[in-house]
Amino acid sequence: MAEPTPHRDEPRLRPAPLLFEPAEAAADPEHFFDLESIDDPRALLERATELTLAFRAATDRAVEFQAVAAAQLADPRRFDRLTSADIAERAEWTEDYAKKMIEFGRDLLHGGEGRGHADPV
Repeated sequence: MAEPTPHRDEPRLRPAPLLFEPAEAAADPEHFFDLESIDDPRALLERATELTLAFRAATDRAVEFQAVAAAQLADPRRFDRLTSADIAERAEWTEDYAKKMIEFGRDLLHGGEGRGHADPV
C-alpha cells in the first residue's frame, strides 16, 4: 500500500505502482484499473485505497515538479525568464497561484521541503 507524503526528515517512500491499462480497457468508461471486477468488498476497499494513496503521492510529486519548473522559468538569471503572469497562463493557473508555486519551487531548489506539504497554498 502507498504511504502518505513524508515530512521534512522522513525518507520518501514509493507509492504502490499504477499499472497502465490496455487502450481497449481504458476506452470503456466503466473500466477503472479493474476495480469493477473485484467482488469482495474487503479486496475492493484495499485496492481502491492503494490506488487513492498512489494517486495522491503521484499528484504531490507532480506538483513539486511543476513548482520547480515554475521557479526555473521565473529565475531572473535566465535570459528567457517568464513573468508569473506568463507562467500562470501556460499552466492555466491564476497569477497569485503561480507566484506561490514559484516560491515553493525556489524552496525546493534550495534544498528545503517547501512548506511541509506539496501543495503551496
